Amino acid sequence: MRVADFDFDLPPERIALRPARPRDSARLLSVAGGEISDRAMLDLPALLELGDVLVFNDTRVIPAQLEGRRGEARIGATLHKREGPREWQVFLRNARRARIGDVIDFGAGVAASVAEKSGDGQVLLHFHGEDPVELLLERAGRMPLPPYIAARRPTDAADRDDYQTMFATEDGAVAAPTAALHFTERLIAALDERGVKRETLTLHVGAGTFLPVKVDDTADHKMHSEWGRIDAATAARLNAARAAGGRLIAVGTTSLRLLESAADDDDHIQPFEGDTAIFITPGYRFKAVAGLVTNFHLPRSTLFMLVSALMGLELMKEAYAYAIERGYRFYSYGDSSLLLP
Repeated sequence: MRVADFDFDLPPERIALRPARPRDSARLLSVAGGEISDRAMLDLPALLELGDVLVFNDTRVIPAQLEGRRGEARIGATLHKREGPREWQVFLRNARRARIGDVIDFGAGVAASVAEKSGDGQVLLHFHGEDPVELLLERAGRMPLPPYIAARRPTDAADRDDYQTMFATEDGAVAAPTAALHFTERLIAALDERGVKRETLTLHVGAGTFLPVKVDDTADHKMHSEWGRIDAATAARLNAARAAGGRLIAVGTTSLRLLESAADDDDHIQPFEGDTAIFITPGYRFKAVAGLVTNFHLPRSTLFMLVSALMGLELMKEAYAYAIERGYRFYSYGDSSLLLP
């Protein structure tokens, strides 16, 4: 499909720079059965059914942005995928100034060598020393806010909490699974009372999620891979819930992508551990997921393509136009939507 088919006019003031407080006070746009309606996050239990399963991503965002120097040159690094105990793939700003073997000093006793380079500003860094890389990042790194927020305000102390979900336990993401940012203990208690189940999986979200689509045809776009895991016990419970008539509702596009990556041709979810680069566009047949809770996505993005695959492009354009007209807040710190085909 043409990437231009997924374009729409998004006023910049619709991009949220801070989250709703409290988190569960965010608005919720319900798109179900072709009908669009205004709701709130605290209405979510009433919109789901006994036996439905919400599937959350328990990845935890690490302080994955670093500012360093190679000699006199300033170099910025955004980690996006672990390759080994001390090796990370990163996107470098001023990558042309870094050669293989160069050492970048990030301050606070943190340094790394350039081990490999590719032609797209991506390099493999090997971090020096014996301390775990996560500890080094806590010393020298900062939270990797999306570029459309970071361009309009600096990262601050509040983002350390604001950009983590209540489910975050597994270190490794460089972007938050932001649909789950709206969930609180109060909302979870209401879902429990409603009889809605929940499960967790792990997908370490990479910085590639923010990369623009630079091709004209979706068939020519290359997704960056991300590491994920669904253990055997979780897969068995998910399959049992579906067999009993429950719907799997992914909380976030990251959960959806991993569930669909783990589903076989008979629509059964298999245990999964490894990389996925699944790219979901209209025409895709969903094997596992019956619905999605997700924030609002940017024009021409792979995530808007995904929700259009689930719901239909014309309906999603109508829903987004409705949301923009009524002042919904977009993207990572923005409002939410419940999408039920």
